[in-house]
Amino acid sequence: MKPMLGLGLFLAGLLTVKGLLKPNFSPTNDGAVSQAREWKGRMAAKDLARSNTDFGFKMLKKLASSSPGKNVFFSPLSISTAFSMLCLGAQDSTLAEIKQGFDFMRMSEKDLHEGFHYLIHRLNQDNQNIKLSLGNTLFMDQRLHPQQKFLTEAKNLYNAETVPTNFQNLEDAQKKINNYISQKTHGKINNLIRNIDSGTVMLLTNYIFFRARWQHEFDPNATKEEDFILGRNKSVKVPMMFRGGMYEVGYDDQLSCAILEIPYHENITATFVLPDEGKLEHVVEGLQEDIFARWKKLISHRVVDVFIPKLHITGTYDLKKTLSDMGITKIFEEHGDLTRISPNRSLKVGKAVHKAELKMDERGAEGAAGSGVQTLPMERPINFKINRSYLLIIYEKITPSMLFLGKIVYPGGK
Repeated sequence: MKPMLGLGLFLAGLLTVKGLLKPNFSPTNDGAVSQAREWKGRMAAKDLARSNTDFGFKMLKKLASSSPGKNVFFSPLSISTAFSMLCLGAQDSTLAEIKQGFDFMRMSEKDLHEGFHYLIHRLNQDNQNIKLSLGNTLFMDQRLHPQQKFLTEAKNLYNAETVPTNFQNLEDAQKKINNYISQKTHGKINNLIRNIDSGTVMLLTNYIFFRARWQHEFDPNATKEEDFILGRNKSVKVPMMFRGGMYEVGYDDQLSCAILEIPYHENITATFVLPDEGKLEHVVEGLQEDIFARWKKLISHRVVDVFIPKLHITGTYDLKKTLSDMGITKIFEEHGDLTRISPNRSLKVGKAVHKAELKMDERGAEGAAGSGVQTLPMERPINFKINRSYLLIIYEKITPSMLFLGKIVYPGGK
């Protein structure tokens, strides 16, 4: 009987929202890719975005129900990207279970991977207004002897780096991987890996790092300490930012919540969802993959006085437990089939950890100036004050791909 070896999966998401962006989402380094392939990739990415949104909402419901009084914050895109890459190595019922759990069943395997390829190249960019990095890395022991086809496809489709790692020295391997993730997230996510199981021969990591600045910054002098309601007649003082301006705002009667969109230039938007009092669970349960299209019909461009608490939260999750509760089990078990990674080894995912962090304040990126004065029409402003539990969705609008998703019950990081 072949020895069972471990495959670890570590996912990291970091979002430092400091403002509205001015990104240019032209795929880079794709000179050899034909226009036909790019069109097909774009169409596949749109299908993929619906699947990713559906998965994100399902996971939010699972995490929110298991931790009702706590913040939830994660990157659906980071998690689904990593598991889609594992589909390159999975077969039979193991592959089918991943596709079912992540709502990939509507797509062919080819379209699935082409869609992620397009998204990765579309989203990755680095200029004075935005730093957005989505990356995958395979830390691999020489004992594994992986299939060359798996390595080639992981590199070509997911831009995955392969880093030789000696897992026979677990302490050194842990330090090496944590240093790598810390470097890729600019020192914001440290010690992602607390321990590595003995027998591990490969660790797959995914990270997403996003730093941005507001186009119209909040004035720090307008930030005041105000009450944020925690429930049960409890409240806490939080620094509440203020800005009056033109925003997309509306109300969803079906879900009993107000909606506010603060767009980043061109293609990325932060959507704040404020449930009516006592309706947070109702809103979470009612989220569906077509929600952005529905909200688009409900919102309008209005003058709004916006009050939003400064925010700093971190979410760390054992995905093995959460995904198992969602029906994805075989990849974590001895009888799972990952033979397309290495036919001569029995592999399972021993660990699957995801960590995401969010910071939001008034200022823009260092050295970046805000834009000029915004002319407002003469109308009475709508008051939009987030002073109780709310939902936050950060997404790229064109596809639309959900980058981050959160339920915020306490802005200070509970």
